[in-house]
Amino acid sequence: MPETVGTGVDKIVIITGMSGGGKSTALHILEDQGFFAIDNIPPSLLPQLIEVLGRHRAAVLHGVVAVVDIRGDDLLRDIEAVMESLKRRLGSVTLLFMDASDSALIRRFESTRRRHPLGPDLSTQEGIQRERESLGPLKEAADVVLDTTGLNVSELRARVLESLGTPPGRLTLFLTSFGYKHGIPQDCDYLVDVRFLGNPYYEPNLRALSGRDPEVVEFVFKTSPAATEFLKRQQELFELLVPLYEGTGKTQIHIAVGCTGGRHRSVAVAEWFAARFGKSGHACVVRHRDIDKEQVW
Repeated sequence: MPETVGTGVDKIVIITGMSGGGKSTALHILEDQGFFAIDNIPPSLLPQLIEVLGRHRAAVLHGVVAVVDIRGDDLLRDIEAVMESLKRRLGSVTLLFMDASDSALIRRFESTRRRHPLGPDLSTQEGIQRERESLGPLKEAADVVLDTTGLNVSELRARVLESLGTPPGRLTLFLTSFGYKHGIPQDCDYLVDVRFLGNPYYEPNLRALSGRDPEVVEFVFKTSPAATEFLKRQQELFELLVPLYEGTGKTQIHIAVGCTGGRHRSVAVAEWFAARFGKSGHACVVRHRDIDKEQVW
């Protein structure tokens, strides 16, 4: 059943903090959780943005995340007043301040070869010091202060979600059936080759059907006694991998199932996987890339 959409946005996370502290990474982490994300917006525009996004499905269901930082210059001074206004209108308003040690920030600027956003006339160290002075009041007002010193991306993701009380999103399994004669999907993570299964193409009464039709499914599994055992073992492998990938922050696995033409065997097997993964509680998206292509050998 589709989720019910409410009457407007009720949640916003405002990310601010030190340049190089991980604000953009935190923004992308929350965007992957379904938040509507926007980078470098003047704080005074946030109430208008919330009003406009009241008709945006993701923003209503999951919330809005916005980065406001030193790039806003004097406009950043409006943020505390804007937050008070938002708190009167919304159920959840969180100010997340991203920080790191001076030495960590300097290393990050050096590794990216970017200058500090406060200007070319300052050294990196001077820019950091001036930024700390400017953002001091915001750090004091923040609901959450997250020190990213020494964190890798996976650790940062866990800390961001934990600090905001946001459970990690479930990984989505993308299942694509395809025909080898039309090329392997370039973005797949795993290939399942089912060309060893009996081929319905050579049965005149099945050729015009597809792997969605019961007659084709019955033929595929009855003519290949090892089919069910093979697929169960494949399923066990993917069931093992899903929680491991979720632990790394991966949001999707793309499994491509291939036969010769992409109309019969691969379609039946992709549907078989989808039905069983669905029973296990996994989110699945099924695509049959070549099902309607002309089957000529």
